[in-house]
Amino acid sequence: MSEHPFEGVRTAVIDTVSLAYREQGQGEPVVFVHGSASDLRTWEYQLPAVGAAYRAIVYSRRYARPNEAIPEDADDPMLAHVDDLVALLERLDAVPATVVGHSWGGFVCLLAAIRHPEVVRSLVLLEPPVLSLFVSTPPRPVELLRTLVRRPRTALAIMRFGISTAGPAEKAYRRGDDEAGFEAFGRGVLGEEAFDRLSPARREQAWENVAVDKAQLLGKGFPPLSDDEVRGVRLPTLLMHGERSPAFLRLLTDRLEELLPRVDRVEIPGASHIMHEDNPQAVNEAILGFLKRP
Repeated sequence: MSEHPFEGVRTAVIDTVSLAYREQGQGEPVVFVHGSASDLRTWEYQLPAVGAAYRAIVYSRRYARPNEAIPEDADDPMLAHVDDLVALLERLDAVPATVVGHSWGGFVCLLAAIRHPEVVRSLVLLEPPVLSLFVSTPPRPVELLRTLVRRPRTALAIMRFGISTAGPAEKAYRRGDDEAGFEAFGRGVLGEEAFDRLSPARREQAWENVAVDKAQLLGKGFPPLSDDEVRGVRLPTLLMHGERSPAFLRLLTDRLEELLPRVDRVEIPGASHIMHEDNPQAVNEAILGFLKRP
């Protein structure tokens, strides 16, 4: 990564929020929305590859570096990020756009397509954590029981994630031990091996955004999402999952594949949850192949 990672970034002002962004190329707009523990830097391998044939735009969501930091004890509701994305597309004259979202950012993209289909041309979703298709956050026992009856593998995977990852991370953050929260969540979402492989620069990027992740984990959770809302997304959609991603993320992607009416799916070899960093060549090939379809 560059010694000056934010050199040359531009700023778009959306109401009272400033969003840092970069763009490269011309043509149909393709906008990238990052997930947790990251910012626009996570797309460093996608911007030049996609920007060679399209107008590629990467941005940092509100409160992510180098934007203004999140106020202490503030919530960070997902729907605010949906509104930011829609407003940014309009501000940059990038409507309609293909939106590419990773993890938390993928959920943002899906909600944008549901609520504002006029601004989205097509979707590329990299393991969005659509837990609210099954349970609230935090889950109610009756929801877990219902999911256990209907989709036992998914229910067990969600419970394991809560017990081994989300629960310990939340407890650590609440007692003020941000390092332990960061470690618990990172290892649970990426897997032990992938977390240990992170470069010092990538760990630094994640740590610089830890306050945002903390706010999201301790906040009100994901917005409700119904099967019918997902079925109503009639846009061309590409789903990706990492070969080595945790089971609960693969199972959530399975459900999206069942519900979305115009969907393709690709497995990224050798990759965990941050597949666009683990195997950027395969991810770029999948995105570009999808974009070239009539």
